[in-house]
Formats: sequence, C-alpha cells, structure tokens
Amino acid sequence: MIHKIESSKAGSAKTFATTCTHCGNNGTFQNLPVQDIFEPKYQLWYGSRKCPNPKCNGHIFFIADAGGNLLKTYPSLKINFNSERIPDRIKNTFDEALICHGNNCFISSAIMIRKTLEEICLDKESDGKNLFKRIENLKSKIILPEELINGMQELRLLGNDAAHIEADTFEKIGKDELEISIEFTKEILKAVYQYESLLEKLRSLKKEI
Repeated sequence: MIHKIESSKAGSAKTFATTCTHCGNNGTFQNLPVQDIFEPKYQLWYGSRKCPNPKCNGHIFFIADAGGNLLKTYPSLKINFNSERIPDRIKNTFDEALICHGNNCFISSAIMIRKTLEEICLDKESDGKNLFKRIENLKSKIILPEELINGMQELRLLGNDAAHIEADTFEKIGKDELEISIEFTKEILKAVYQYESLLEKLRSLKKEI
C-alpha cells in the first residue's frame, strides 16, 4: 500500500493502545520526542511510538485516522502462536506465514503454510512421492485425529493453488481463507508437538505416592 503526503502539518495524534509487534505484550504506546505528521487531504496521522514494556522498548511506525484511531502499524501485527517444543525449522517457516499474513501477502502466506506441512513430514520422516502421500503416511508415524489429517490435505491444496497458476481448487485466497488456515495449522502443531508436553506438566502436578 502506498501512502502519499501531498501536504502536512506537525502535531500529535492521540495516545493509543495496541499489541507490540516485537514482544507481543499489550500496552499504551509512548510518544517519542518527535512530532507526528498530519496529512489534511487524506485525514491521516503518521508517526512513531515506543513499546511501554521496558524489556522491549520496540519502535513502531503507525498510521491513524483523524480521530487518532489506529489503522496500521509497521512492522505489522502478527497472529500470536505458542512455539514451545516446535522445531526451529518448522517454527521459522510458520512464522514467515504469519508475517506474510500480517502484511496482506495472502498468496505468500498460503505457500508458507504448505511449506510448514512439508517441514512437519520431513521432521517425522514421513515418506512419499508427493505431499499428499507424505501426509497420508504420517498416520503411521504419529497419532493424529482423522480431522487433522483431512485438514492437512485441505491446506496442501490451498498452498498448491497459491503456488501454481493452473490450480483452481479454491475460488480465491484471501484474508478469511488464510486466517482459518492459520488457526488450523496451529491446531496441527499443537497436536504433533505440544500435547505430550501438556500431559507431562499435568502429571508433574500429581502428588508423589
């Protein structure tokens, strides 16, 4: 998205609260010792703010409307996910899918979700001549509900549509499709890598007999 500043005046937009794109904490972002810019034609504020978390102090650029209501931040806000126990290669691949989604790059996000599935199959040594076969073979490697296996096949098709012009299984790949896909991928990652950890934590709370 291109924002044009044809004329401007200095001032200060309202203070706003948001989620930090660096540390993930919520808070009221702090003004910096520089003035914001107001663009009269488009009725938009542009400026910088600092995360209130002293352990972060992350810097963001923002765009707000004339009333000071936050419209966009850079870096863009990502959907949160718990990365505990997830191997680095898989975590980094899925994180890239979230970054693409946060920047409205939906086709790129779909491709990275498909790559996340590829990485899961590789990590679990699931063989097959294509991703369909590798997902099916995953049943022999780990225990997953049939619904999650079916969901992986649907995500595979979404990513295939994104990567290949001739693929037309999905009518479109947009915000709604990607947000559902991201939530489903999070559930797959939980089932494959995190449920066992939760069970261990639960067992550790039991009194020794």
